[in-house]
Amino acid sequence: MDNYSVLVVDDEKEIRDGIEIYLKNEGITVIKAKDGIEAIEKLNEHDVHLILLDVMMPRLDGIATTFKIRENKNIPIIILSAKSEDMDKILGLQVGADDYMTKPFNPLELIARVKSQLRRYVKLGTYEGGEKLIDLHGLMLNQAAKEVKIHGETVKLTPIEFKIIELLMTNAGRVFSINEIYERVWKEPGFNAENTVAVHIRKIREKIEIDSKNPRYLKVVWGIGYKMEK
Repeated sequence: MDNYSVLVVDDEKEIRDGIEIYLKNEGITVIKAKDGIEAIEKLNEHDVHLILLDVMMPRLDGIATTFKIRENKNIPIIILSAKSEDMDKILGLQVGADDYMTKPFNPLELIARVKSQLRRYVKLGTYEGGEKLIDLHGLMLNQAAKEVKIHGETVKLTPIEFKIIELLMTNAGRVFSINEIYERVWKEPGFNAENTVAVHIRKIREKIEIDSKNPRYLKVVWGIGYKMEK
């Protein structure tokens, strides 16, 4: 699959290594952690698109880890557990997991579920709740919630800033002139709109770019306009 990274969290090395073999065969990059605390550390160090998470682990178990991750990240989580009782499944889903598999599991079924979650959450896709998501290398737009996150951290945007970034992200790779941006966002003719748009672009860059003078996401195409890099 297209440069996706999956974090595999389990206190049993054999299980981590076994899952890694199957995921790597699908072209998926694998990051491994032996417990919840190490998993959270890995999330801060790497771009992760999905988490496979064991429940029974030392230091920080899977339920507590899921709860902690859901404080600021929408990464899909599939819980793995030897427990088969319905209450364990319900608890995992209630705290924010997206799916649940009971050990021992069929590796082919696991891969199918991983692919399903990646299609739904990572590509231009839809949550089951109807939330439209767009993810550009860690910059995520949730159209239904009117929310933008950068590597899991919510970006505080004004309504106009959100409309600009929504326009550019939903048309990633396309260059929009200043007048086009103004007319689509402000819903009025874009006469003398250059300063107005430029100020908002600068503010957006300050909020989403590590180095606003050398932007990774929001690029200027000199003499033409702006685009969101794919």
